[in-house]
Amino acid sequence: MKKLLILSGKGGTGKTTVAAAFIRFAETKAFADCDVDAPNLHIVSDIRSKPEKTVYYGSQKALINTNKCISCNLCAEKCRFGAVKAFEGNYAVNEYACEGCGVCAAVCPTNAVTLTDDIAGEVQFYGGERIFCTAELKVGRGNSGKLVSMVKSTLQKNAQGVPLAIIDGSPGIGCPVIASVSGADMVLIITEPSLAGISDLRRILKTVSAFCAKAAVCVNKADINCAMTDEIRNYCHENDIPFVGTVPYDKQASVAVNVGKSLADIDCTAHTALKEIFDKTMSMMEVD
Repeated sequence: MKKLLILSGKGGTGKTTVAAAFIRFAETKAFADCDVDAPNLHIVSDIRSKPEKTVYYGSQKALINTNKCISCNLCAEKCRFGAVKAFEGNYAVNEYACEGCGVCAAVCPTNAVTLTDDIAGEVQFYGGERIFCTAELKVGRGNSGKLVSMVKSTLQKNAQGVPLAIIDGSPGIGCPVIASVSGADMVLIITEPSLAGISDLRRILKTVSAFCAKAAVCVNKADINCAMTDEIRNYCHENDIPFVGTVPYDKQASVAVNVGKSLADIDCTAHTALKEIFDKTMSMMEVD
């Protein structure tokens, strides 16, 4: 199974819109959303089956047994993160501030504090004729890279024999992006014609090159700043990075998304441009 990963240097560039269109163009039976901080590919992917859910445990968190607590205040004094607070005479741990270091449990004279496994997120697997896998990281939790790896391994295990999988990645260059790039056969980077877009593009290309993964670039909303689009195109040519095309600004894009459709489902200029980019990308991946 070949894997096409779609990334962007920042949010809002149209990464998920492109991913949804590619899924429809390819008629692939396997796809995933690895943007675990804010997954939304399911909104425009017409997923109807109920998911199988797997709990993901991250770091441990402290828990105080109020029946054993003698209000000595040692746990609050020693917590360097300010996670332990007294409220109406009872001590409690703020789960968003706790780092699970265990100091509070070590200093408690009555063993009232214990470290418990913390639910950091949830993997959702949709089976059937179309294999879709996604996950959602709980607010304030870390280890997003491990959760992305779980999404990818779940997809790989359940999509044996599928020739192509399309993966919607996270914006930026952090842990979830690094976990997504690992093992990808091709990375398509969606950027926009702005100074921030060029800066983010350069950063993400460096990240992808560290994994020796093939990369290609396209510019979304290219006609809102033609000069900047030309600068991105020239940068790619100067650095031997495949530039696979541009997508014009199209009001029909937001109309389609708002009714749960992809650009592959409607007739518009953005649809035509994306289909050309899709064909070039599949040719580079040598996918029929």
